[in-house]
Amino acid sequence: MPRDTLTADQIVRAAIELLDEEGLDGLNMRSLGKRLGAAATAIYWHIKTKDDLVRLAGDAIWDEVELPDPDAADWRQAATALATGMHAMLGRHPWFVQACGSHLLYGAGKSRYDDRCLAVYENAGFGAADADRAAATVFIFVLGNALGPAVEVSLARRLSKNGKDAGQHMADAVARAGEIAMRFPRLRERLGTTAAADYAAAPDSSFEFGLAAILDGFEVRLGRR
Repeated sequence: MPRDTLTADQIVRAAIELLDEEGLDGLNMRSLGKRLGAAATAIYWHIKTKDDLVRLAGDAIWDEVELPDPDAADWRQAATALATGMHAMLGRHPWFVQACGSHLLYGAGKSRYDDRCLAVYENAGFGAADADRAAATVFIFVLGNALGPAVEVSLARRLSKNGKDAGQHMADAVARAGEIAMRFPRLRERLGTTAAADYAAAPDSSFEFGLAAILDGFEVRLGRR
């Protein structure tokens, strides 16, 4: 595809698909050009560096999060929708969590999401400074919950290189971790239950439980006023 028939949006969308399939390590201009049917030089005409491409891709995925109307819904429902929408988006694009630690990520999509979060918490009754704190608290909680699945995807990809059996590697590690955990009474008790069949996984509904607990705390603080 000649450079004058490509658009930056086409490149970013193809980059997101490649990142979803191959992760950050799999993103390079040659692979991207092959996906687009274009030379790598045609991509550079529109987007100068790989860092720019990751930043643009990392911002575009924020548009997938549906933004509730802060004036039309109860603030708690709106806050829950924003947090669960972000959590689902991060689950679809596990490379983003990795990119947070290695790239400068910013743009209109992320700013639009942040602005709506602040509107929700201000409408709940928080002043500007506390709205900032509330939004940051939930953001960090959601990001932290997305870390486990993102790490698992990245780890499985790394372990499967050179034809290795990633599943077996991970099963062996989980078995060894379980043996160590058996030395500790509370862990030993839980490992004997069906709920602990997958020792590496977070407990069921832990995201929903944690988010509800945070919002409960916000309601208590608002009630004291």
